[in-house]
Amino acid sequence: MYGYYYDPTYLLLIPGIILALVAQGMVSSAFAKWSAVPSKTGVTGAQLARRILDLNGCETVEIERVPGKLTDNFDPENGVLRLSDEVYGSRSVAALGVAAHEAGHAIQDAQDYAPLRLRSRLVPVANIGSTAAMPLFLLGIVFSWEPLMRIGIYCFALAVLFYLVTLPVEFNASGRAVAILDAGGLPEDELAGVKAVLRAAALTYVASALQALLQLLRLILLSQSRRRRD
Repeated sequence: MYGYYYDPTYLLLIPGIILALVAQGMVSSAFAKWSAVPSKTGVTGAQLARRILDLNGCETVEIERVPGKLTDNFDPENGVLRLSDEVYGSRSVAALGVAAHEAGHAIQDAQDYAPLRLRSRLVPVANIGSTAAMPLFLLGIVFSWEPLMRIGIYCFALAVLFYLVTLPVEFNASGRAVAILDAGGLPEDELAGVKAVLRAAALTYVASALQALLQLLRLILLSQSRRRRD
């Protein structure tokens, strides 16, 4: 067990951790900066989201206000777009970017966007996989039972797949948001702010995917190392 907790493979996780910290800092900085800049459009995040939804055949999608910071999300199962306190009633450039991004997810759902469908189907198996992976892998280490370690790796691979599928879903939603706001006449300086906020947010998803991939690689290397010792 000592060799598992204190082994060189932990070094593999460092790039992912660094990128995650950088991404989080960029999100906080970009959102804070552009939250202080009111949009010349004069509309709130909720009003913009409603307008985008109605213009793209998503009239039945409801908009709800939820507490928390950057807790915005679209729930395809219930057809609800949830906007955080800092976005729902705000007229800032950052709020408009986030609201348009979440509306982009609703449009994906309405248009049966394949990566979104796949991600939705992966949610339950990815949750089970991420929860069971490490206990199974550790038990395989403890009892020196390679099949159990392999099952743990397979379970974690399901979580990795979820993170990878999430990337095109998020990138596409941001692309839709920028295109919609650009076509709607958002001033160029404000559009630049929207892009900055969404780029920073996208980097957090890249960091999560990288962390998951590196952890998967680490488990594979540990498994191979154990096999050679046995």
